[in-house]
Amino acid sequence: MSQRPALSKAELEIARIVWDLQKATVRQALEALPDSRDIDYKTVQTFLRRLEAKGYLTSKRNGRSLVYTAKIRPNQVIRETVNDFVGRLFDGEALPLVEHLIREQGLGSDDLDQLKSMLTELEKDQATEK
Repeated sequence: MSQRPALSKAELEIARIVWDLQKATVRQALEALPDSRDIDYKTVQTFLRRLEAKGYLTSKRNGRSLVYTAKIRPNQVIRETVNDFVGRLFDGEALPLVEHLIREQGLGSDDLDQLKSMLTELEKDQATEK
């Protein structure tokens, strides 16, 4: 696990916006939020500053505005967050998480087909490694 502090739900929402836009000012991040989100400019600015302080974003001055870009790729953040979650909640075991997701969230027939295909591929990969 990385030394970076974990993200709050709101910080992750803002980080996703920067990842999607590839770079964003406070105004651009604010405008990218759904209309249903009642967040003001200063709050978005605070989240962006926190994300930079935590090592997830970096900024450069462009005129009077700071332009934020990702310092860490989304896949890395997902991997670290999931690893931390599985470690804390499932004692590092992934199968109980998968079982929980399947039983609680349910899978449609297309999802089941895709899961079967993934399992078959994993079995082939493991057989090749031996």
